[in-house]
Amino acid sequence: LLHIGKKGNVDKYTPSNEFTDGFEIIDMPMGLFEEDYLREAKDADIVIADAMAVVSGKLISQMPNLKLIHSEGVGFNFFDIQAAKEREIYVCNCKGMNDKAVAEQAILLMLGVLRDVCNGNEAVCEGRQIKVKEDYMIRGDLLELADCKVGLIGFGDIAKALAMLLKSFGADTYYYKSRPVEPPVEKEYGVTYLSLDELLKTCDIISHHAPVTADTSNMVNDSFFEKMQTGSVLINTARGELIDSEALVRAIKNGKIKMAGLDT
Repeated sequence: LLHIGKKGNVDKYTPSNEFTDGFEIIDMPMGLFEEDYLREAKDADIVIADAMAVVSGKLISQMPNLKLIHSEGVGFNFFDIQAAKEREIYVCNCKGMNDKAVAEQAILLMLGVLRDVCNGNEAVCEGRQIKVKEDYMIRGDLLELADCKVGLIGFGDIAKALAMLLKSFGADTYYYKSRPVEPPVEKEYGVTYLSLDELLKTCDIISHHAPVTADTSNMVNDSFFEKMQTGSVLINTARGELIDSEALVRAIKNGKIKMAGLDT
Protein backbone atom coordinates (compact mmCIF):
# COMPACT_ATOMS: atom_id res chain seq x y z
CA LEU A 1 0.00 0.00 0.00
CA LEU A 2 1.47 3.33 -1.11
CA HIS A 3 0.46 6.30 1.03
CA ILE A 4 1.09 9.78 -0.41
CA GLY A 5 0.60 12.37 2.31
CA LYS A 6 1.35 13.09 5.95
CA LYS A 7 3.51 10.34 7.40
CA GLY A 8 1.69 8.13 9.89
CA ASN A 9 -1.88 8.91 8.82
CA VAL A 10 -2.58 5.37 7.59
CA ASP A 11 -1.29 3.80 10.82
CA LYS A 12 -3.21 6.33 12.90
CA TYR A 13 -6.61 5.92 11.24
CA THR A 14 -6.63 2.29 10.06
CA PRO A 15 -8.21 -0.30 12.38
CA SER A 16 -6.22 -3.43 13.02
CA ASN A 17 -7.77 -6.52 11.43
CA GLU A 18 -6.82 -9.57 9.40
CA PHE A 19 -7.11 -7.66 6.12
CA THR A 20 -5.22 -4.48 7.02
CA ASP A 21 -2.50 -6.21 9.04
CA GLY A 22 -1.41 -8.02 5.87
CA PHE A 23 -0.30 -4.84 4.11
CA GLU A 24 3.17 -3.37 3.88
CA ILE A 25 2.76 0.42 4.04
CA ILE A 26 5.10 2.66 2.06
CA ASP A 27 4.75 6.19 3.47
CA MET A 28 5.88 8.97 1.10
CA PRO A 29 5.32 12.74 1.07
CA MET A 30 3.38 14.72 -1.52
CA GLY A 31 5.13 16.54 -4.35
CA LEU A 32 7.66 13.91 -5.45
CA PHE A 33 8.22 12.82 -9.04
CA GLU A 34 6.44 9.72 -10.36
CA GLU A 35 9.82 7.99 -10.58
CA ASP A 36 10.31 8.42 -6.82
CA TYR A 37 7.01 6.70 -6.02
CA LEU A 38 7.62 3.95 -8.58
CA ARG A 39 11.10 3.22 -7.24
CA GLU A 40 9.68 2.51 -3.77
CA ALA A 41 6.19 1.14 -4.49
CA LYS A 42 5.71 0.24 -8.15
CA ASP A 43 4.06 -3.06 -7.18
CA ALA A 44 1.54 -1.51 -4.74
CA ASP A 45 -2.05 -2.77 -4.87
CA ILE A 46 -3.57 0.36 -3.33
CA VAL A 47 -2.73 4.06 -3.31
CA ILE A 48 -4.11 6.19 -0.48
CA ALA A 49 -3.44 9.87 -1.15
CA ASP A 50 -4.00 13.22 0.49
CA ALA A 51 -6.94 15.01 -1.15
CA MET A 52 -4.50 17.61 -2.51
CA ALA A 53 -1.93 15.09 -3.78
CA VAL A 54 -1.37 14.56 -7.50
CA VAL A 55 -1.96 10.98 -8.66
CA SER A 56 -1.09 11.29 -12.32
CA GLY A 57 -1.89 9.14 -15.31
CA LYS A 58 1.85 8.56 -15.72
CA LEU A 59 2.00 7.04 -12.23
CA ILE A 60 -1.21 5.01 -12.64
CA SER A 61 -0.09 3.51 -15.97
CA GLN A 62 3.14 2.15 -14.48
CA MET A 63 1.69 0.38 -11.43
CA PRO A 64 0.68 -3.07 -12.77
CA ASN A 65 -0.96 -4.35 -9.55
CA LEU A 66 -2.97 -1.21 -8.78
CA LYS A 67 -6.63 -1.92 -7.92
CA LEU A 68 -7.74 1.10 -5.88
CA ILE A 69 -6.93 4.79 -5.42
CA HIS A 70 -8.48 6.28 -2.29
CA SER A 71 -8.53 9.92 -1.22
CA GLU A 72 -7.88 10.59 2.46
CA GLY A 73 -10.47 13.34 2.26
CA VAL A 74 -13.43 14.33 0.11
CA GLY A 75 -11.54 15.89 -2.83
CA PHE A 76 -10.00 13.92 -5.69
CA ASN A 77 -9.67 16.53 -8.44
CA PHE A 78 -5.89 16.04 -8.70
CA PHE A 79 -6.33 12.32 -9.45
CA ASP A 80 -6.34 11.31 -13.11
CA ILE A 81 -9.80 9.74 -13.15
CA GLN A 82 -9.71 8.98 -16.86
CA ALA A 83 -6.43 7.06 -16.58
CA ALA A 84 -7.87 5.05 -13.70
CA LYS A 85 -11.07 4.37 -15.65
CA GLU A 86 -9.13 3.08 -18.65
CA ARG A 87 -7.47 0.49 -16.39
CA GLU A 88 -10.69 -0.26 -14.46
CA ILE A 89 -9.17 0.94 -11.19
CA TYR A 90 -11.60 2.11 -8.52
CA VAL A 91 -11.30 5.67 -7.24
CA CYS A 92 -12.94 6.41 -3.88
CA ASN A 93 -13.20 9.27 -1.40
CA CYS A 94 -14.31 9.77 2.21
CA LYS A 95 -17.71 11.24 1.39
CA GLY A 96 -19.16 13.43 4.14
CA MET A 97 -16.19 13.15 6.52
CA ASN A 98 -15.81 16.93 6.92
CA ASP A 99 -19.36 18.15 6.32
CA LYS A 100 -19.94 19.67 9.76
CA ALA A 101 -16.48 21.23 9.98
CA VAL A 102 -16.81 22.95 6.59
CA ALA A 103 -20.42 23.98 7.28
CA GLU A 104 -19.26 25.64 10.52
CA GLN A 105 -16.45 27.35 8.61
CA ALA A 106 -18.98 28.69 6.09
CA ILE A 107 -21.08 30.09 8.95
CA LEU A 108 -17.93 31.62 10.46
CA LEU A 109 -17.16 33.36 7.16
CA MET A 110 -20.74 34.58 6.74
CA LEU A 111 -20.80 36.08 10.23
CA GLY A 112 -17.31 37.47 9.76
CA VAL A 113 -18.36 39.22 6.57
CA LEU A 114 -21.66 40.51 7.94
CA ARG A 115 -19.89 41.89 11.04
CA ASP A 116 -16.81 42.97 9.04
CA VAL A 117 -14.64 41.54 11.83
CA CYS A 118 -11.27 42.25 10.21
CA ASN A 119 -11.91 45.97 9.76
CA GLY A 120 -13.81 46.07 13.07
CA ASN A 121 -10.85 44.64 14.94
CA GLU A 122 -8.58 47.15 13.25
CA ALA A 123 -10.95 49.98 14.27
CA VAL A 124 -10.84 48.88 17.93
CA CYS A 125 -7.02 48.71 17.87
CA GLU A 126 -6.91 52.25 16.44
CA GLY A 127 -9.60 53.62 18.78
CA ARG A 128 -12.12 54.24 15.96
CA GLN A 129 -14.80 51.81 17.15
CA ILE A 130 -17.35 54.48 18.18
CA LYS A 131 -17.14 56.10 14.73
CA VAL A 132 -17.63 52.68 13.08
CA LYS A 133 -20.66 52.00 15.31
CA GLU A 134 -22.21 55.39 14.52
CA ASP A 135 -21.67 54.83 10.78
CA TYR A 136 -23.51 51.49 11.01
CA MET A 137 -26.41 53.18 12.79
CA ILE A 138 -26.63 55.90 10.14
CA ARG A 139 -26.46 53.50 7.21
CA GLY A 140 -28.57 50.77 8.81
CA ASP A 141 -26.65 48.00 7.06
CA LEU A 142 -25.51 45.86 10.01
CA LEU A 143 -27.36 42.67 9.08
CA GLU A 144 -28.04 39.47 10.96
CA LEU A 145 -28.12 36.12 9.18
CA ALA A 146 -31.87 36.03 9.79
CA ASP A 147 -32.14 39.16 7.62
CA CYS A 148 -30.45 37.40 4.70
CA LYS A 149 -31.42 35.16 1.84
CA VAL A 150 -28.64 32.59 1.47
CA GLY A 151 -28.08 30.67 -1.77
CA LEU A 152 -26.20 27.36 -1.83
CA ILE A 153 -24.60 26.20 -5.07
CA GLY A 154 -24.53 22.43 -4.80
CA PHE A 155 -26.49 20.41 -2.27
CA GLY A 156 -24.27 17.58 -1.10
CA ASP A 157 -23.29 16.62 2.44
CA ILE A 158 -21.64 19.95 3.29
CA ALA A 159 -24.43 22.11 1.87
CA LYS A 160 -27.02 20.02 3.73
CA ALA A 161 -25.13 20.41 7.02
CA LEU A 162 -24.91 24.15 6.35
CA ALA A 163 -28.63 24.35 5.56
CA MET A 164 -29.42 22.87 8.98
CA LEU A 165 -27.23 25.49 10.69
CA LEU A 166 -28.81 28.30 8.64
CA LYS A 167 -32.22 26.98 9.65
CA SER A 168 -31.22 27.53 13.29
CA PHE A 169 -30.15 31.09 12.49
CA GLY A 170 -33.50 31.78 10.82
CA ALA A 171 -32.09 32.57 7.39
CA ASP A 172 -34.12 31.99 4.22
CA THR A 173 -32.10 29.34 2.39
CA TYR A 174 -32.21 28.45 -1.31
CA TYR A 175 -30.17 25.99 -3.35
CA TYR A 176 -29.22 25.15 -6.90
CA LYS A 177 -28.04 21.84 -8.31
CA SER A 178 -28.45 20.06 -11.62
CA ARG A 179 -31.54 18.23 -10.39
CA PRO A 180 -33.73 19.36 -7.46
CA VAL A 181 -34.05 17.02 -4.50
CA GLU A 182 -37.43 15.54 -3.49
CA PRO A 183 -39.89 17.84 -1.66
CA PRO A 184 -39.60 15.92 1.65
CA VAL A 185 -35.83 16.50 1.60
CA GLU A 186 -36.35 20.21 0.90
CA LYS A 187 -38.74 20.38 3.84
CA GLU A 188 -36.31 18.55 6.15
CA TYR A 189 -33.51 21.01 5.42
CA GLY A 190 -35.66 24.11 5.08
CA VAL A 191 -34.53 24.95 1.55
CA THR A 192 -36.16 26.06 -1.70
CA TYR A 193 -34.89 25.26 -5.19
CA LEU A 194 -34.06 28.07 -7.62
CA SER A 195 -32.39 28.11 -11.01
CA LEU A 196 -28.84 29.44 -10.89
CA ASP A 197 -29.82 32.80 -12.41
CA GLU A 198 -32.70 33.19 -9.95
CA LEU A 199 -30.45 32.20 -7.06
CA LEU A 200 -27.88 34.87 -7.96
CA LYS A 201 -30.56 37.50 -8.43
CA THR A 202 -32.40 36.65 -5.19
CA CYS A 203 -29.76 35.98 -2.55
CA ASP A 204 -27.71 38.33 -0.37
CA ILE A 205 -25.13 35.61 0.30
CA ILE A 206 -23.96 33.02 -2.24
CA SER A 207 -22.11 30.02 -0.76
CA HIS A 208 -20.30 27.65 -3.13
CA HIS A 209 -20.29 23.89 -2.50
CA ALA A 210 -19.82 22.34 -5.95
CA PRO A 211 -17.02 19.96 -6.94
CA VAL A 212 -14.46 21.00 -9.54
CA THR A 213 -15.33 19.58 -12.95
CA ALA A 214 -14.93 20.72 -16.54
CA ASP A 215 -18.34 22.42 -16.19
CA THR A 216 -17.74 24.12 -12.84
CA SER A 217 -14.13 25.26 -13.21
CA ASN A 218 -14.08 29.10 -13.20
CA MET A 219 -17.90 29.16 -13.23
CA VAL A 220 -17.73 32.20 -10.92
CA ASN A 221 -16.67 34.65 -13.63
CA ASP A 222 -17.61 38.15 -14.80
CA SER A 223 -20.97 36.95 -16.11
CA PHE A 224 -21.69 35.22 -12.78
CA PHE A 225 -20.95 38.40 -10.81
CA GLU A 226 -23.09 40.51 -13.13
CA LYS A 227 -26.09 38.36 -12.19
CA MET A 228 -25.49 38.72 -8.43
CA GLN A 229 -27.19 41.41 -6.39
CA THR A 230 -25.17 44.60 -6.02
CA GLY A 231 -23.70 44.62 -2.52
CA SER A 232 -24.09 40.86 -2.01
CA VAL A 233 -21.48 38.49 -0.58
CA LEU A 234 -19.63 35.45 -1.94
CA ILE A 235 -18.52 32.55 0.30
CA ASN A 236 -16.30 29.75 -1.01
CA THR A 237 -15.33 26.79 1.17
CA ALA A 238 -15.17 24.35 -1.75
CA ARG A 239 -12.28 24.78 -4.21
CA GLY A 240 -10.40 27.83 -5.44
CA GLU A 241 -10.62 26.59 -9.04
CA LEU A 242 -14.37 27.35 -9.02
CA ILE A 243 -13.62 31.09 -9.09
CA ASP A 244 -11.95 33.25 -11.71
CA SER A 245 -9.79 35.19 -9.24
CA GLU A 246 -9.32 38.20 -11.51
CA ALA A 247 -13.09 38.45 -12.02
CA LEU A 248 -13.51 38.35 -8.22
CA VAL A 249 -11.06 41.23 -7.78
CA ARG A 250 -12.94 43.24 -10.41
CA ALA A 251 -16.29 42.54 -8.74
CA ILE A 252 -15.00 43.78 -5.38
CA LYS A 253 -13.21 46.84 -6.81
CA ASN A 254 -16.23 47.99 -8.82
CA GLY A 255 -18.58 47.47 -5.88
CA LYS A 256 -20.67 44.73 -7.48
CA ILE A 257 -20.14 42.55 -4.42
CA LYS A 258 -19.48 43.85 -0.93
CA MET A 259 -17.05 41.23 0.26
CA ALA A 260 -15.85 37.64 -0.18
CA GLY A 261 -15.20 35.03 2.51
CA LEU A 262 -12.74 32.45 1.19
CA ASP A 263 -11.31 29.29 2.73
CA THR A 264 -9.89 27.37 -0.23
